[in-house]
Amino acid sequence: MNPNHPPHRLVTFRPRDTLDRLFAVTIALKGLDGLLELIGGLALLVITPEQVERIASLFAASVFGHTLPDTVAAWALAGAERLTSGGVAIGATYLLVHGIVKVVLVVALLRDQLWAYPWMIAALLGFVAFQGYELAVAPSLGLVGLTVFDIAVIALTWREYSRGRRRRAASAPAPDNDAAQVELRVGVPF
Repeated sequence: MNPNHPPHRLVTFRPRDTLDRLFAVTIALKGLDGLLELIGGLALLVITPEQVERIASLFAASVFGHTLPDTVAAWALAGAERLTSGGVAIGATYLLVHGIVKVVLVVALLRDQLWAYPWMIAALLGFVAFQGYELAVAPSLGLVGLTVFDIAVIALTWREYSRGRRRRAASAPAPDNDAAQVELRVGVPF
């Protein structure tokens, strides 16, 4: 085994303090969210709008539908009734792309891949911008909560990225003094 390359492990991120642990938890939640989006996107690929409407009706009639506010069940039924085949395809694509991006980035972050930090920040900034637009059009407490959560994840990701860059810079080998010395002479004799 090459001593310069660590063994392949799924998780190489090592939390050192409370904010590191909070970062790991929030990233794991984003990964779980990505997996659920992948499952939902795959399900939408094989389901028809009629089946979605039937599932929404079953949901509204279930224990969940009765324990949640009536507006949730009504929203699910109204959305299912307006769904078209094109809408299902767009929904599937949206969920699959979101899910793939999140899962790939979360796995890379948990493997402490420095390149993934700016990509995660950029992806989350894109989500926050879209959520900001949605909040302006149709405000909701759930979307506010998701947006605040994403902003917190951005801040924690930025912190970890900065720390990772400093750690790698500190552990980088010093340049060979003989090779690093460059002599500059100006043709003015003294």
